[in-house]
Amino acid sequence: MRTMSTTMMMMVMMMLYATAASASRVSRSCGTCDLAACAPLPAGGCAAGAAAALDACGCCAVCSAAEGERCGGGRGGAAGAAARCAPGLECVKSDKDKKSKAGVCVCKANHEVCGSDGVTYRTGCDLKAASGRAVAAGQAEIKIQNKGRCATAPVIVTAPGEVYNVSGAQVYLSCEAIGIPTPVVTWKKLVSGKGRMELLPGDKDNLAIQTRGGPEKHEVTGWVLISPLSEDEAGSYECHAANSKGEASAVGTIHVVDSLDDIPVKKGTS
Repeated sequence: MRTMSTTMMMMVMMMLYATAASASRVSRSCGTCDLAACAPLPAGGCAAGAAAALDACGCCAVCSAAEGERCGGGRGGAAGAAARCAPGLECVKSDKDKKSKAGVCVCKANHEVCGSDGVTYRTGCDLKAASGRAVAAGQAEIKIQNKGRCATAPVIVTAPGEVYNVSGAQVYLSCEAIGIPTPVVTWKKLVSGKGRMELLPGDKDNLAIQTRGGPEKHEVTGWVLISPLSEDEAGSYECHAANSKGEASAVGTIHVVDSLDDIPVKKGTS
């Protein structure tokens, strides 16, 4: 019993010594909290767009480290001011310098988001930072509208050009459009002498419409394929792209010539 009691007393004394030593280390590192000695926060708000937090010593209010800023490191002072990343960020240390305790704040989510202000942000962290700046300037908070890019009206990336060929040949017109959501491409032909547009493919056996996605995300490519070509197919063709945000169109032309010698030579070719 005496041995057990002595052992317990020794353990208690060791715990008290460890606690005192720990308190001594914190005291030497942080010192007494003097709010009057704390540096003021930036007048324009924190760059991270987040509310200020207490430093590593639990005394002064400091800005969290923004994306791309250093994190980790020691206590107090400048190191403490950038010791913790803002919400939504994580401190990533370099593999090259494994001895260093410091790292860089990076966003936990790396996908694009659409803000309530209609702007596409690279990450949710960028949106949060922009929202913080907006609120600090007395503007409305920016919220995530949806993941991915914001919806946009279609734009014709590559318009159909002009095609020259003889009767019996195989020809095509192509058109590329981009928008969010991905637009739907349709083709129409201007009916000569009637001033109206005819939706294709209609009932023509020698004409086909093809569409596929790409080459880029939210982009679509469409073709008018004609084989064999006849005089009836000569004229203007409209590529029309539409989605929920709007529409766009461009016109191409097919010319039927009597001979291959009548096909114009493009500039820069021999």
